[in-house]
Amino acid sequence: MASRNPVPQSAVLAYSFEGSTPKVLLITSRGRGRWVLPKGRIEEGQTPKQAALMEAYEEAGIRGEIAGSKIGTYSYSKFDQSDGNAYRVRVYPMTVSDLSDDWPEKAERDRIWMDFPSAANAVEEPELRALLSDFGDMLTTLVAQKA
Repeated sequence: MASRNPVPQSAVLAYSFEGSTPKVLLITSRGRGRWVLPKGRIEEGQTPKQAALMEAYEEAGIRGEIAGSKIGTYSYSKFDQSDGNAYRVRVYPMTVSDLSDDWPEKAERDRIWMDFPSAANAVEEPELRALLSDFGDMLTTLVAQKA
């Protein structure tokens, strides 16, 4: 049976630049190997930002500077699990300053840098797809204005 209230989670939208091209880091989910953002449940005593930073390191081996406020939210359900929980994810942009060669979930996940249009096409969740597309467009516009 699905939960009435979505389980709150936090994620990082980890980005960097390859020349003037903005890139986003995606990881594979453990269950079905889908491309997702590093994310996880907000534990008791954690702020959403603290949870996002912790998950970024545990799931993707990345550290960096996280924005002061979220850039959006998206929802998803875990259809491959019997609990049928719905999740609501707060997304915080993070500039990546450190990419570790070893991290807690390295053996369980792949990670890849993608340009934003490719990343938007790679994810399944429509709200996340729109968020990636919009944020990528904003970064591209900012880079073009500086040129």
